[in-house]
Amino acid sequence: QSTVIERLDKRPKLVAMDTMNFWMDIAMDDLKKTISMVDLLIINDEEARQLSGEYSLVKASKVIRDMGPKFLIIKKGEHGALLFNEDKLFYAPALPLEEVFDPTGAGDTFAGGFMGYIASTNDISFDNMKRAIINGSALASFCCEKFGTERLTTITEKDLSDRIAEFVALANFDFAQKIA
Repeated sequence: QSTVIERLDKRPKLVAMDTMNFWMDIAMDDLKKTISMVDLLIINDEEARQLSGEYSLVKASKVIRDMGPKFLIIKKGEHGALLFNEDKLFYAPALPLEEVFDPTGAGDTFAGGFMGYIASTNDISFDNMKRAIINGSALASFCCEKFGTERLTTITEKDLSDRIAEFVALANFDFAQKIA
């Protein structure tokens, strides 16, 4: 991956990568070199702890972002995802599903849905990345409903927009305190 980045004539607006603990186990130095070359790293919570040596994901995010990426997404599976950038933090819950058939591929589906949204909007701002996380999370939730990526082959744009609306409703509330 680092060789591909080095061979680019023109650096893209956003260079992102998703990694896994396998590379941490066998090629940590090479992995850190590649991480230093990207703008966004997408990683799960276990991998973030392994890579950083920190249990706290907030502390882990600082250690990892000091390695180079401006943005960090830490996936927490059925517990949602965290987005870090400078002093900003965004948490998106996962959609509670009544039945999870197979979560295989959900993390990759999340990353693909996230990147697809970013590419379709051509906007790499923190606020747009928050929307991209919801898009990726919505797609990942579909992935869990059938075996592998089978469910993804049948969803429509309306299915996706309805699922995104469920995420918005899940995380939206009015907190008005009344003083008597």
